[in-house]
Amino acid sequence: MTDLTLVIGNKNYSSWSLRPWLLLKQAAIPFVERRLPLRSAAWTKEISRLSPSGRVPALQHDGVQVWDSLAICEYVAEQYPDKKLWPSDRAARAEARSISAEMHAGFQALRQNMFMNIRRVMPGRGRTPEALADVGRIVAIWNSCRDRYASGGPFLFGHFTIADAMYAPIPLRFQTWGVEIDGLAGEYARFLLALPGMQEWIAAAHAESETLPQYEPA
Repeated sequence: MTDLTLVIGNKNYSSWSLRPWLLLKQAAIPFVERRLPLRSAAWTKEISRLSPSGRVPALQHDGVQVWDSLAICEYVAEQYPDKKLWPSDRAARAEARSISAEMHAGFQALRQNMFMNIRRVMPGRGRTPEALADVGRIVAIWNSCRDRYASGGPFLFGHFTIADAMYAPIPLRFQTWGVEIDGLAGEYARFLLALPGMQEWIAAAHAESETLPQYEPA
């Protein structure tokens, strides 16, 4: 099979890029990474050619373009059915798709007030009532899934699925903004952060030199 090429943004800031990147890493699917720092000269020159939406992530594979994080994950799941990137049980699969779509479309207050910046630590900030409501909903999802599917393994539905990839940036946000959670949700957050792929992404984020002022509050 022709190699996949995944176009991503800065690892320090681009939560959407992390999702399919981690999926490919965790599933041990070979791919070529192409990093375009956001708003850089390379970005301006290349992004419209590589992504019809003008955004990252974007995937190229055997003449096919896919340019949305969840769509990329779905495409990868179709191309590699042996990786079982959705739960095999019908009810669990429906739930996994639902919470993945909820993450994809929702939690706007959290995104706006607790954006991803791996290199910064800003405890106590960004805690609007709406952002905290988003935190509560995410913690409830994690607690519920881990309570019911723990016998199958340490991920939300036992084994690794697209749902885990979709929620992977959240523990990074929680670290930056000092959001402390305990119980099953806290265990899950710490487990995600310890994944080799996550550690690789974090190390690369710290090695980057670019900064975006809108994500670097005083």
